[in-house]
Amino acid sequence: MKKYISILTLIIVSASMNAQKPNILDTIYANDIKNVALFFPEPIRQGITGSENFVFTYNREKEQYFGLLQAKQGKESNLLVINRNGSIFSYIIRYKAKLSKLNYFIPMTSSIGNEKPKVKDLIQGKTSEKGIDNSRFYYQKFCSYLLYRKQHIGRNTKRNNGVILRLENIVFDKEELYFVIQIRNNSTLDYDLNFLNLSIETRQKGKKKSLQRLYQEPIYKHHLPSKIAEGKMTRFVYVLPKFSLSNDRRVILELNEKDGERNIDMKISHRYINNPN
Repeated sequence: MKKYISILTLIIVSASMNAQKPNILDTIYANDIKNVALFFPEPIRQGITGSENFVFTYNREKEQYFGLLQAKQGKESNLLVINRNGSIFSYIIRYKAKLSKLNYFIPMTSSIGNEKPKVKDLIQGKTSEKGIDNSRFYYQKFCSYLLYRKQHIGRNTKRNNGVILRLENIVFDKEELYFVIQIRNNSTLDYDLNFLNLSIETRQKGKKKSLQRLYQEPIYKHHLPSKIAEGKMTRFVYVLPKFSLSNDRRVILELNEKDGERNIDMKISHRYINNPN
């Protein structure tokens, strides 16, 4: 996982920075006994460590200026932090049994770049178009990272005649929810995908109970296949604007086969939507 996060970090930085000499990364030490606090000049929007033996916690709901780092004994890794204004900070992180420093006050001069390229003298239309391209670029790279990460949430699996639909993960990042989905074809026939829809289903209360589905349009689809060959498996990601659900609502994943009857409806509890990774 360290390898893929490092690649993601380099891609984001190289896409946003002008020609610049590489910075020598500072090292921050942590252990599993004490919290090491990092204070940044702008609120933290995202923080990622390159190894599971390091944990960087910060407030995902309400952006704050500090995060807490802890570590278990193991190999060194890296920490990538992006502030609300797009400033990027990167550090080498290592385990150390005895810590001499517990608080780091990070100046803006320590930033290695900004994810938002500064474009001057562009008309509004071009600026908006550039913003769309940047968002798509970010979705693409973050989705690739999630597919390599292979993190799972619950056991959401449904099957029909050898075709298995599985919701692997739901991840919240910035203002979006990322649904990592797997389709496995264990049958002896290829599976031609007609559509896979994500809808919110409301259970109406009262004497005449009814169900109402409201389709949710993804803002980005990553590696969505048109066919899954016999004996093969594919994984892809749907990106949707962040939402939450009351306990009388749930998400429905509707998998539909083209010119076939191997269709699957998977019900996903509101608990998974309201508590993503």
